[in-house]
Amino acid sequence: MAEKYKIVVEATPHYIAAQSIPQQHRYVFAYTVTITNQGTAPAKLLSRHWLITDSNGKIQEVRGEGVIGEQPYLKPGEMFQYTSGAMLETPVGTMQGEYTMRTDEGGQFDAPIPKFTLSIPRTLH
Repeated sequence: MAEKYKIVVEATPHYIAAQSIPQQHRYVFAYTVTITNQGTAPAKLLSRHWLITDSNGKIQEVRGEGVIGEQPYLKPGEMFQYTSGAMLETPVGTMQGEYTMRTDEGGQFDAPIPKFTLSIPRTLH
């Protein structure tokens, strides 16, 4: 039997060299997130919570309503994709977190965002 509430999150990061200034410890990354409802019931994305960690161990915590100004409502089988960005002081870091989702019955659950790595090209092997 399929899970009633199953939101799967995948992220693909990209380094933005044109906006980065390594001499000033400014590394800019974009990431495209795909949120897919693999459950059997619809759910609405209410808010986001990110932990962005650079290679010095500095953590930026980001909380806010929705994503890119939207609170997508996903029926079973539907997906939502968006691109956003983050800035680090180091050439490598990680992001992870969760989206708080609301069910049609008014309940809430968290959809985990698996940890992914931000790194400039040719830094990690």
